[in-house]
Amino acid sequence: MKNEKPLWKDLKLHGIVLGLTVLTEFIGTHRIPLGPGVIMLFPMLYAMILGLILFLTKVVNEEQAHTAEPIIIISITLLIAKIGVLMGPSLEKIIQAGPALLLQEFGNLGTIFFALPLALILGFKREAVGMTHSIGREPNVGLIMNKYGFNSPEGRGVMMVYIVGTLFGTVFLGLIAGFLASATPLHPLAFAMATGVGSGSLMSAASGALTNVFPEMADDILAFAGASNLLSTATGLYMSIFVALPLTNKLYSLLEPKLGRLGKNKGKDESAGEGGVPL
Repeated sequence: MKNEKPLWKDLKLHGIVLGLTVLTEFIGTHRIPLGPGVIMLFPMLYAMILGLILFLTKVVNEEQAHTAEPIIIISITLLIAKIGVLMGPSLEKIIQAGPALLLQEFGNLGTIFFALPLALILGFKREAVGMTHSIGREPNVGLIMNKYGFNSPEGRGVMMVYIVGTLFGTVFLGLIAGFLASATPLHPLAFAMATGVGSGSLMSAASGALTNVFPEMADDILAFAGASNLLSTATGLYMSIFVALPLTNKLYSLLEPKLGRLGKNKGKDESAGEGGVPL
């Protein structure tokens, strides 16, 4: 990395990013109705696919990819500011629902209890900590990279979830939100709050499906979804630092000796790569 250019001086990198941004924004967002849900195709999805192609074809080299990592923090800051402005007109209703909005943050811990045992059974080791401590969006990626490093098993784990979530998360949440809202008696605003998982794209897909099912409540659904997402984005990182990540490490130390054996037995005849992931 000795020849790595400072971020603000790499004109080629900035040109590529600008070109991708203009192109993907020109393509725009596309909604594909599917049953009660909706599949959302966002510019971010196109940008990730095109960026991957540019990296694999060596148009963007490894040093430039490493140099671009800090931009994530700037993007998150702009997203939080935008959501904060949008939720202003519905502030009174949001305050009335305050306790529910705060308590829903604990629902994000479900990834630990459901996904960690499964990851260990499948044969993952420390990768499972990065994969399951959260839904693996930008703030959580930053947390894991800062604590363990990009090339650590935990870093590889959180990046797996981040990439899969970007490619398939909007489709999954869009479908499941629309289906559950139409098939269960729960209040639409409860689902709206549940869509705020700390990711703008995932929230948009899920809340978009809800507004299709309940068009008369579209404004309230978007306001509650935005408020919930803002709280998850702003407080979710602290929840991960002080609760989720320590809890995941603790459960890993308790479950790995037991459930890890199942993964070992399943992969006895397989080679293991760095970090213990079966190849």
